[in-house]
Amino acid sequence: MLRERRECAGSIPVWLLKYAEAAGNCATGVMKRRDNVKTVVRNRKARHDYAIEEVMEAGIALIGTEVKSLRMGRASLQDSYAQVTGNEVFLRNAHIDQYEPAARFNHDPLRPRRLLLHKSEIRRLSSKVVQKGYTLVPLSIYFRDGKAKVELALARGKKVYDKREAIRERDIEREARRVLRGKRESGY
Repeated sequence: MLRERRECAGSIPVWLLKYAEAAGNCATGVMKRRDNVKTVVRNRKARHDYAIEEVMEAGIALIGTEVKSLRMGRASLQDSYAQVTGNEVFLRNAHIDQYEPAARFNHDPLRPRRLLLHKSEIRRLSSKVVQKGYTLVPLSIYFRDGKAKVELALARGKKVYDKREAIRERDIEREARRVLRGKRESGY
């Protein structure tokens, strides 16, 4: 703690130092990372089908049974996408399984869920999505400090030959690593 105080004391007045430490700020203005992230589900096929250009984090508006079901890990992002509607962004076709103990108070598994973004982010995304070939794809759903978040990607669809090229490059890299590992183990 004393070392952190000395590091933070560079440009912050002494009387402000205790408030800066409480907020986790240093002289550079950078927050200390206290990430408590638990990934619930990943959309692995999205990285194969799309060329990811930009990734952002968005909150997601859920009801109680959806949160409990997510904590149990019962969700799927297969065939899901995000859509800008007016001044809001919705996550569509994301399947969050029903929470069994809730019985009649359950939710619709495929209902559209509102994503929580700033107005400026929504405007920027809507202008990009209007361009031909761009779409919003969820990459993962996770809990950060107890709050559900969606990792959202602005992506462009890959052509079939692009997918084949990516697979070929990955195979070449894998083969090169295998050969290098074999040389290292045999002592050459």
